Amino acid sequence: MVRNRAPGVAVVPEPVSAVDTLHGRPVPDPYRWLETSDSPETLRWLEERGREYDREASTWHLREHLARRIRALVATDLWTPPVHRPGALFCTVRPAGSEHPRLVVFPASPEARGSADGCGEPRTVYDPCAEDPTGRTTLDAWEPSPDGVLVAVQTSSGGVERGGLRVIRADTGAPVGPTVPKVRYSHVAWLPGTERSFYYVRRDGAQGVRGVWLRRVADGAETLVYSCAGTGTVPGVRVLDGRWLLVTEGHGTGHRTDLWLADLRTDPPEKPVFRALQAGPEAETEVRPGPDGVLYLRTTLDAPRRRVCAVDPGTSDELGPEHWREVVAEDPGATLDAFCPFRSPDGPALLVVRTRLGISAAAVHDAVTGAPSHRVELPGEGMVSGPVAAPDGTLYLGYADVATQQRVLRLPPGRHRPGFWPPEPSGPGTSNTAPAVTRTVVWCRSEDGTRVPITVFDASGRPGASDDSDPGPTLLHAYGGFGRPRQFGFSATVLAWLLSGGRYAVAHVRGGGDAGRRWHLEGSGRHKPRAVQDLVAAADALVSAGWCTRAQLCLSGGSAGGLLVLAAATARPDLCAAVIASAPLADMARFERMGLGRMWTREFGTAADPDDFAALMSYSPYHRALDSAVRTPGLRHPSVLLTGFDGDTRTDAAHPRKMCAALLAAAGTDGDRPAALLRYERDVGHGPRAVSRAVGLAADAHAFAAHRTGLTGR
Repeated sequence: MVRNRAPGVAVVPEPVSAVDTLHGRPVPDPYRWLETSDSPETLRWLEERGREYDREASTWHLREHLARRIRALVATDLWTPPVHRPGALFCTVRPAGSEHPRLVVFPASPEARGSADGCGEPRTVYDPCAEDPTGRTTLDAWEPSPDGVLVAVQTSSGGVERGGLRVIRADTGAPVGPTVPKVRYSHVAWLPGTERSFYYVRRDGAQGVRGVWLRRVADGAETLVYSCAGTGTVPGVRVLDGRWLLVTEGHGTGHRTDLWLADLRTDPPEKPVFRALQAGPEAETEVRPGPDGVLYLRTTLDAPRRRVCAVDPGTSDELGPEHWREVVAEDPGATLDAFCPFRSPDGPALLVVRTRLGISAAAVHDAVTGAPSHRVELPGEGMVSGPVAAPDGTLYLGYADVATQQRVLRLPPGRHRPGFWPPEPSGPGTSNTAPAVTRTVVWCRSEDGTRVPITVFDASGRPGASDDSDPGPTLLHAYGGFGRPRQFGFSATVLAWLLSGGRYAVAHVRGGGDAGRRWHLEGSGRHKPRAVQDLVAAADALVSAGWCTRAQLCLSGGSAGGLLVLAAATARPDLCAAVIASAPLADMARFERMGLGRMWTREFGTAADPDDFAALMSYSPYHRALDSAVRTPGLRHPSVLLTGFDGDTRTDAAHPRKMCAALLAAAGTDGDRPAALLRYERDVGHGPRAVSRAVGLAADAHAFAAHRTGLTGR
């Protein structure tokens, strides 16, 4: 399947005849054979790509420098906000030097509960590294029982994100009852009391039905309580206040949520009677219980940037949106990204977190009137995540910014300024002296005239964009998918790049959630080409304004962002010097047949629809590269680094394999370096991985960018 070439020269895969006819259009697919990951032909091809990659990577002068810097920046204890149970606080911590987070519990006496020091020394409940010293096993999710005696933990191995759901004792870690096999990031909702049963979800059609199941811990007996109506929906389940069973059904990530509520005080747990909380409207809604028995809903219904509403399920049988009461109105200039009901000294209250172009602001509001009470004084310009409330009204939230590793903030009732929790972290990354990083927002105009913001970070002390500015090596990152906003938390990789003298920019393109739901919908489905146009405009703007030259510019994106940067580079081969596409989508004619693509037709469209198909093919990077191989043989695209993970069950590693083959064919055999490199890993997937492997991947990717853009380091 490959031609032999001299060392150092790209090996061009031989095409294999495969042509589909879709809506009357022939669609060539010469590298379909690469979709079979374990065939002898694919394995030989991957071996050659690996040798090619190793030869090139050995020439990247900043490879070890960046790896050392990134390792030093992540060498700190990393905590998550604690979950309270009677007499205990559960959370995860990744100790400095450890490969993975572990689940720990702080035992708390009644008089010490909620104290700032976390109630003494934590005890490990579950450590994936103790179970699997190879680092291949990850802790994917966990949920303690209402009394804190048991914990449901989900683990997977090799990156496949489908593993086992088991129950263990919180005091000894001993297993209780049989394991649920082949579960993928299931929600777990415990029944109240000591019955030892919980609800969980099957998202992948196991047992023939996708939906919510009730499972008895002791013997594994199960009952289906909710069956999903569609094949492309995602179920979820929670038990609120020990009384209300909430089942959610997501129709396309970031597009629509149906919500169903049952009363466990009146309904048998195995036969709940559901009432519609929201069913049908094109809105994404999240529900959290308040200390007053009211349910609070963060929703995009009639509010593209989200608002908070309330409904009392205990006083009315009518729960639909027409019966909701607005509590916190939409802010047209900021997106309401998180909220948390809690008990304040003055009564029920809400913590509301809004984001403007990646920077969070938090405020406390009255839960009855919605009136703002006071702002929360955050440590800097960064990202707030995962707010949770303790029974006494203490709030815990994650905080990070570009120069500060994530910490947990603890805000006692009635206070405006939070402190850190735990108060005495260890490790070199916890120094109070953070490097000086400047943030600048610039704007560009996309092809249709829409103004698109770009955030630029710099730690070099150089001037910004002006007539006398100093252009420098720049990474331009974009995601632009699923309505997810770009938020500026901590990335050791980004900070290492900045400290080495580079600039880092983020294009807030349509398709993401940076400006609310409309911004998302304007760059999704048949409108996805707009996201590509936004990124092209952002790259042109950075060059025109003097932030960098084209030879100093590298595009960077992962997953849906990998699709975006590949689409931009194949549309405009002159756009930049290099591209990093990590675990990308690439073949948009067949994405529904690979990984979780069948779940993403609301985001990208479907090849079965002629209009959707036309849009998909207008930017599909794989087909653009194939087309250029025919129309303009020898065309040199920017240097492309693709990463692929053999255990990837989301985007599927067939995408980067096929894209690499197409780019090599488009460039032909001219030149002294490959047009595309593939960094391919086994025993990892799309999600979390061991720290050492994450550092290696990040250092390699950014050493490639440094080599191609002229970053010399410092």
